[in-house]
Amino acid sequence: MNSFLKVVSAVIRPATLETAPEMKRKRQFAALPFRTTRGKLEVLLVTSRDTRRWIIPKGWPKKSTAPHKLALLEAYEEAGVRGKIERDEIGHYDYIKRLDDRHNVLCRVGVFPMKVKDELKTWPEKKERERRWMSPEEAAQLVEEPQLAALLLGIETTNPA
Repeated sequence: MNSFLKVVSAVIRPATLETAPEMKRKRQFAALPFRTTRGKLEVLLVTSRDTRRWIIPKGWPKKSTAPHKLALLEAYEEAGVRGKIERDEIGHYDYIKRLDDRHNVLCRVGVFPMKVKDELKTWPEKKERERRWMSPEEAAQLVEEPQLAALLLGIETTNPA
């Protein structure tokens, strides 16, 4: 856990992220890219641009774009993958995002499973991020958000199409 999250968790108990109705959450939408290799499920994580933490591709809503389509676009821009994304969220996770103006905002991220069909050699954010395929168990150990880790561990039981 990085020092920022340690400070935040000292002030806001982890349960507060899930149960604090008085705190307004900003929405984001994410793709959970996956594939099957030699009969084994793999998920794709990317690094964040600033802190280099392992995350799934996500972004802010756009009025003219459906949430699952936005998640599909983020998967292309951040991870260089294309494929079929489901219309329905498989879950969500909360995290605290530090904005450019040094303010923090609580975000709730809706997650959409995405079966990867193409992995591109070049993509818009290639020079800013690293991407890596791994098992859901390994991915759950690398992400910092407990709710995202739980989603990753549960992806095998949800059997995404």
